[in-house]
Amino acid sequence: MSWLELEDKTVLVVGVANKKSVGFHVGARLKEQGARVAWVVHTEARRDELRPRLSDDDIYVCDVERPEEIEALRESLANDHPKLDGLVHSIAFANYSDGPKPFHETTKEDFLQAVDVSAFSLVQLSNALKELLAADASVVTISISTTRMASENYGYMAPVKAALDSSIVFLAKSFSVFSRVRFNAVQAGLLKTSSSAGIPGYLESYLYAEKATLRGKGLATREVADTVLFLLSPRSSGTNAKGLVVDAGMDVNYFDRDIVERVTRIDPQ
Repeated sequence: MSWLELEDKTVLVVGVANKKSVGFHVGARLKEQGARVAWVVHTEARRDELRPRLSDDDIYVCDVERPEEIEALRESLANDHPKLDGLVHSIAFANYSDGPKPFHETTKEDFLQAVDVSAFSLVQLSNALKELLAADASVVTISISTTRMASENYGYMAPVKAALDSSIVFLAKSFSVFSRVRFNAVQAGLLKTSSSAGIPGYLESYLYAEKATLRGKGLATREVADTVLFLLSPRSSGTNAKGLVVDAGMDVNYFDRDIVERVTRIDPQ
């Protein structure tokens, strides 16, 4: 048995878009550890696209904005996987179709949809699947490294992720009444994913973040996935209601000498 002790565990990974997704990397790493993985995607078309990469694994379709589809997912899982040792929530959505806007111009419709998909979906899924979760199951969601920085291009998604982070605490508390199910978040720095590419100005933000890490190298999706595996494993049994920041030290390095010199350098006329 490996150190993580994930062999023969069954983990549901919700929110897989393509091979660059955090969820995809998490599932792939879980299978390397001998775990069984069940996948949840947004649409039938996405399931068809991913089928060749996911071999014979069970792939379910669920639009978390539709309560009836969450209920149908629960019923399908009850038949196929009546005991879940882990749940990975890797879903986020924001409407950036109109480009970046000042935060005060955020529409109510966009904000509430982002909260529904990116944060409240975890509450809904946890409630729907509570009877399928093992007594000591681990639930892990993907958040962001900080919600206290006003990144203008990221916009209203930071307050949405703050709601997700807070939900972790309250879910852990409410589940503690009847189980030992743990809830934690991996608060990841900037990553090269397809969904991130849809954020206005993301490339420039990523390049800056890469320079700001202590190692001068950007965060790899695999590194985030490995942190998720740790939180899913019995090795993290004492960790609950927490957010684990994975950003390669970016948050302590904003005043790196080289970055400061680049910004303040006066070019000769």
